[in-house]
Amino acid sequence: MSADGAEPALPEKPARRARLPAAVQDHLGSQLRDLFAAVSADEQPQRLIELVARLTQLLDEGDAASASRFGDDLIASLPALRGFALSLAVNAARADDLVQETLLKAWANRARFQPGTNFTAWLFTILRNHFYSEIRKHKREVEDADGVAAAQLVSLPDQIERIELQNVWSRLAALPASQREALILVGAQGLTYEAAAEMIGCQVGTVKSRVSRARLSLADALGFADGRLSRLTA
Repeated sequence: MSADGAEPALPEKPARRARLPAAVQDHLGSQLRDLFAAVSADEQPQRLIELVARLTQLLDEGDAASASRFGDDLIASLPALRGFALSLAVNAARADDLVQETLLKAWANRARFQPGTNFTAWLFTILRNHFYSEIRKHKREVEDADGVAAAQLVSLPDQIERIELQNVWSRLAALPASQREALILVGAQGLTYEAAAEMIGCQVGTVKSRVSRARLSLADALGFADGRLSRLTA
């Protein structure tokens, strides 16, 4: 078991047989990518930026080249890392705490990172393991009953599609965390089912089931399940 801990895979019921029309799947995928990009592009909290600077400064006392590279990787990964944290926690303050703990764990376990592998994916794994560890520690339900309300605390950048993306965000927040995570990894981040399964630590079939259930639930909540779209993307 790694120092970050690993989430045991839980058995899941087979996904419903219903399939969404291809146009609906494409539309949902486009909205998820736009949403994740919008959240990730938001200004990063100053305390996280300062933390990265302090950690980089500590590393500078050793191998300067390695320290610079590690610090640059942390800074480059910060927007996506915070976006992923928001998708799990659906609350800005809690998400920032998750990112802070992830940065500290990454720094403490930097020798375990294998150069040449996906640095952001490594950080995602640390973050999600800490997220689920906290849930188990405090015996909180993974499904946040107030998820929709919590999601409203996250402000998306001003843009034309703000209202539509806020609607997608609030509906996404109401999904179980395990489904939300799988859908973000596959639908927004573009990971393959195999890569997502490796990160989560479960079977490929489990990821497919979670993504399928999440897509169906999200489409139902947004009124897309019957194949009618509020707006077709160009």
